[in-house]
Amino acid sequence: MMMRNLLFLVLIAVFVWQCQAAETITLGPGVMVEQSPEQTTIRKADTFEHDDYLLTPLADINLDAKVLSREDYMLDRESDLSPTDLALGWQQMSDEAILEQIDISQSGRWYRWRVKNFPIPRRAIETQSANMHMVPADDLVAAMLELVRPGQIISLRGQLIRAEGYDGWRWQSSLTRQDTGASACELVYVTAIDILRP
Repeated sequence: MMMRNLLFLVLIAVFVWQCQAAETITLGPGVMVEQSPEQTTIRKADTFEHDDYLLTPLADINLDAKVLSREDYMLDRESDLSPTDLALGWQQMSDEAILEQIDISQSGRWYRWRVKNFPIPRRAIETQSANMHMVPADDLVAAMLELVRPGQIISLRGQLIRAEGYDGWRWQSSLTRQDTGASACELVYVTAIDILRP
């Protein structure tokens, strides 16, 4: 009963949020997230069914990050599992004085950035930010995810996963923050998400 009431309150909050403009939240200059994501490899994990897919946890992940951008999807195969991608940043990529010099966008399950002049080294941009495909573990997480807006600081816990369809379709998470390009995104089974600021 308590969970049902909490979910009802979250759904009301979602409705209120959707009635407001979805502009980017501004927090001002300075590094907002000092730590990079924490990740622990899962050596032996049980595969489980989720929304007619088989999911296998590959690593536990725990992170705080600044939301650089969000993109919602409805029409692709992946949206069955992951309706939202979040581009997230930490360390220097959580500093708005730096971010205002970087043009960030998302489309087609990709996170893209452009600069006229590099405010920080290219490698810092590549390793201190990532595009993450969000797979909500339950309705409460899905409702909380709806509240997330660009510019906010969030806390997220879950697992990096491999997803498989019964028809042979597969989608697997990257397991390192050091890669770039195709297959560099994280596929995250989100068990908890909180908005830390504002």
